[in-house]
Amino acid sequence: MTSRGHTPPGPPEPSGAEPGRSGSVSGGLAPLTMGAEEEYLLVDPASRLLSAEAGQVVAEAARALGDRVTTELTRYQVEARTDPHTSLAAFGEQVRSMRTSVARAAANRGLRIVSSGTPVLGQSHPPPLTADPRYARSAAMFRALDDEQSACACHIHVGVPDLATALQVSNHLRPCIPVLIALAANSPYWDGRDTGYASWRTPLWGRWPVAGPPPYFASPAHFESLVADLISTGSVLDRGGLYWDIRPSHHVPTLEFRVPDATATADETVLLAGVVRAMVATALRAIEAGEPAFRPGPEMLRAACWRAARDGLTGAGIDLATGRLSPAVTQVDQLLARLRPALRQHGDTDVVHAIWSRLRAEGGGADRQRAAHRRRASLTGVVDHLIETTAPTGSGSARLR
Repeated sequence: MTSRGHTPPGPPEPSGAEPGRSGSVSGGLAPLTMGAEEEYLLVDPASRLLSAEAGQVVAEAARALGDRVTTELTRYQVEARTDPHTSLAAFGEQVRSMRTSVARAAANRGLRIVSSGTPVLGQSHPPPLTADPRYARSAAMFRALDDEQSACACHIHVGVPDLATALQVSNHLRPCIPVLIALAANSPYWDGRDTGYASWRTPLWGRWPVAGPPPYFASPAHFESLVADLISTGSVLDRGGLYWDIRPSHHVPTLEFRVPDATATADETVLLAGVVRAMVATALRAIEAGEPAFRPGPEMLRAACWRAARDGLTGAGIDLATGRLSPAVTQVDQLLARLRPALRQHGDTDVVHAIWSRLRAEGGGADRQRAAHRRRASLTGVVDHLIETTAPTGSGSARLR
C-alpha cells in the first residue's frame, strides 16, 4: 500500500494554478483532482489459492503501466495507481485499462487477479513478504500484525492546497467514515471461512496502533506534534505508517481516503471516487462558510465503524447525529442528497447515481460474494466470481453481480 512508501497519485500542478483546483466546470468553480490506488491479489486459477509471484507480475505489467504498478507488503499483492484526473469518465477509463493490463500480465504467468478486501481461501502464515528494508523493519516492529496483512484496499486521493486545509476537511468528514465502510464492504471471507462481517478487512486494520478514524485536529501544529510523538515512541515507522482512515498524504498535496476495501468492479471504484471528491468539495464549502465540524464522541464513531464493517449495506448502521440505528442504504441515500451540489458541480451526478442504483438493487461487494457462494456452492466459485468481475474480458464495465 502507498503507506509503505510508494508515491500516490497526486494533483497536477499547471503553471499558475492552485494544486487541486485546475480547469473549470459548470458554475465557474474549478474541479478537484482525484486519483486512486488499487490493490489486487494473485491467485492460481486451478487451485484458487494465492500465488506469491507479485514481483514477476509487476515486472510484466510495468511494460504497459511503468511506475504506476508496484509490489506490496506480501508477494501475493500487486498495487496499481491512476494518474490524477478532473474527469470522472477519464478516471474510469484508466481504472479499467489498468486492471486489464495487470490481469494480462498475470495471465502471461498462468495466474489471475482478484479485487477483494481479503483472500477467500487459505494462505500461509506468516505470508511471504516482499524483499524490502522497510517491510523488514515493519515485521520487526509490529511482529504478528504483519502476518494477516494480505488485505487489499482502494485508496482515493483528492487534491487539496495545503496541510491546514487537509486537516480541516478531515475534521468535517470523520463522521462519514462508517457510511463509506458500508458502501465499499467487500471482504466477507477470510482463510476459507465466512467471517460474518461484510468488511473483515476493517477490523483487521483496526488492530494497528495508528488506524481507524483520525483524531480531530485543532491545528497543523497539533497534527505535527502528535505525529512526532507517535514516531518517537515507535508507534509508527514514519509518516507513511499513519494508517488512519483519512490522512494527509506525506508525498503530494492530497487528502487520502483509506477506508474502502478493494472493489470488485471498476465501476465501484468510479463510484467511490465521485462520492469522495464530492464529500471534499462539500466540506470545503462548509469551511469557507465558517460552519463547525460535527464532532461525534470517539466511542460512538468507533462503534459505528464496527457496525458498518459487520453489516455492510444489508443492515442498519448507527446514525451518529441521533445515536439510533437506520438502514445503511438510507444513510447512503442521505449522503448523496447532501452531496448533490458538489456532484452537479463536477458533472458526476448521472454516473454516480447510475452506479449506486445498480449497487442498491444488486447488493454490495460482500453481498455479491455471498450470493456467488450460494449459486456455485463452493468458495472456489467465489474466487471465480471475483476473477470474472475484477477484469472482465471484452469492452464495457463488469456487471455488479
